[in-house]
Amino acid sequence: MSVDPDYEYRDKEINPSEQRYFEPGEGRITGYLSATLGILSFLGVLCFLFPSYLTTPEFRDSYDLGFLRILLAISMWTSLIGGLFTFVRWKNKRKGAVGLLFTFAAFALGGWEVQLGELKEAPVTLGVDWMVLSIFSASAFVFIEKIVPKYREQAILRPAWRLDLAYFSMNHLLIGVLLLVGNQFAPAFFGFAIHDGFQVWIQSLPLALQVFLLLFFADLVFYWMHRIFHTIPFLWRFHAVHHSSEHMDWMASSRTHFLETLFDRSMVMVPLYLLGTTEAALNIYAVWVGFQAVFIHSNIDVPTGPFKYLLVTPQFHHWHHSSEKPAIDTNYGATFPIFDYVFGTYHMPTEHWPAKYGTVTPIPRTFIGMHVYPFVYDPEREKTP
Repeated sequence: MSVDPDYEYRDKEINPSEQRYFEPGEGRITGYLSATLGILSFLGVLCFLFPSYLTTPEFRDSYDLGFLRILLAISMWTSLIGGLFTFVRWKNKRKGAVGLLFTFAAFALGGWEVQLGELKEAPVTLGVDWMVLSIFSASAFVFIEKIVPKYREQAILRPAWRLDLAYFSMNHLLIGVLLLVGNQFAPAFFGFAIHDGFQVWIQSLPLALQVFLLLFFADLVFYWMHRIFHTIPFLWRFHAVHHSSEHMDWMASSRTHFLETLFDRSMVMVPLYLLGTTEAALNIYAVWVGFQAVFIHSNIDVPTGPFKYLLVTPQFHHWHHSSEKPAIDTNYGATFPIFDYVFGTYHMPTEHWPAKYGTVTPIPRTFIGMHVYPFVYDPEREKTP
């Protein structure tokens, strides 16, 4: 169903921030930039020093150390200059002080010329490298959301941004655990289905076709896993954490219960494992999925034309997060809307965006509370979207 003719679609009402927190000329932009880059620089140096424990083994071979050192140098000097500028020019010096503290610590440990530490086997690693690089890339959405926003009045530091940043950090730091479990799950339960001749044939296909097959079958699995999490009340308790966000932007994509993330990543690994494409195809797939997850949650309104019928867009996925009655339990696809067409869960009033986000029945608003919530669920509560 594309539109419910009996439903009165409304525009979302946003209360403009009482404090225009990032108005130019107040020093907050400089301060936050210095603090963010200072902390990332310090973590980057630690990754060079302790690669065995702080970097993701699956990604190490793809790193260009020369480029990373240049990126680190730019980050450190920008943080240093920005931090000093807050002390010279602005009254609010706290963020600048944080930036300077972490930047000086990064310099003390060797800066961008720090020697790469010894690599050795570690049973589990923290994905500090993945988190740092993801923040660098994802933070570009902050600027895009201000250039072509859907809701211009929505503040950058909107309500619950610290909570979603905590989820973002956790999901990236534990990427090693997710990959370890996912890589073990598929062979353990689906190893019998491997066919060497089939995988050789898949690898002989053009690279673009291999990537399409990965995206198509992974999204088919994701569609049904996603739908099951909406359908079975016990599983919904976990997925409700993701739907609890009342403000959509690039950070909202990270708010997921860890056990749901673990399950989803493990199941999506199955088609990747069975197809057995080339490494190049897998790398492109990983980049696309990472970008798409952030993009479809973002506060961005860009013309998509006919592509909105071929690929999932922010408007399509925003409707999935709506708590309005016609949108509940619709739009499960993450890459292709075709599965929602075929299986009858498509909802896309092209002239409208949701007026309300979140869950019908509120859930806890803290990181710990959300992770405990599924296990202390009140069965008398009605199911939420």
